[in-house]
Amino acid sequence: MGNEHQHKFGGFFPGGFSGGAGKYRAFTWGDMPLHRALWAELITMFFGSLPGALGLFLRRRLYPTLLGSCGGGVIFGRSVTLRHPHKIHIGARVVVDDNVVLDAKGKTNRGIVVGEGAFIGRNTILSCKNGDIVIGDGVNVSTNCQLTSVLRLEIGACTVIGSYCYFVSGGQYDYTSPVPFSKQEGSFEMRELVIGPNCWFGAHVTVTDKARIGEHCVIGAGAVVLGEIPPDSVAVGAPARVVRTLGGENGR
Repeated sequence: MGNEHQHKFGGFFPGGFSGGAGKYRAFTWGDMPLHRALWAELITMFFGSLPGALGLFLRRRLYPTLLGSCGGGVIFGRSVTLRHPHKIHIGARVVVDDNVVLDAKGKTNRGIVVGEGAFIGRNTILSCKNGDIVIGDGVNVSTNCQLTSVLRLEIGACTVIGSYCYFVSGGQYDYTSPVPFSKQEGSFEMRELVIGPNCWFGAHVTVTDKARIGEHCVIGAGAVVLGEIPPDSVAVGAPARVVRTLGGENGR
């Protein structure tokens, strides 16, 4: 790995880099004690892809021992990837479907918080780049979504996110800089992305860190949200614009 990549990613990992094993440990387990990292390796190696009811049962019992905290009744599907799991906090009755990535990577961040009763759909990625991701109670994230945070990304309770959505907090590149994009840290502009409770996003929606979305909004499929969407709004298009106002008090 070249020096430019160490500069780009080194800030995400405690302790820097020290050989192949050290890089892997920093990338995957962070500053977890060695004995816990080895325990995590064994659990994920033997039980991470185990099919059927036995696999679900064993992951339900063993995966909480890897996390910062975990409520009761959490279901972990097959081939779930955990990075820096001691900074992942999951509420009760959460479903983490097959092939989900929960990546809480970072040196100074708090990591990932998933509220009670949330659903994280198959192949979805929650990726921290020294940022935080907070998923409210009862949030439903459909399949093949990506939520990336360099600062803070927060999704309010009971929100539904359609398949193939992309949400990002921070991470803009400086196109005026002589430094090539792949060698920049992607933190030229860093803003929080906050989405209010009880929102509905259609499929293939992109939401940037310049956006703010209020409570009880509907965002149409394929929209690109670049600015503020006030509460009780329906917005469509690229860039998204408000086309309708919903009734107050959540439509009642």
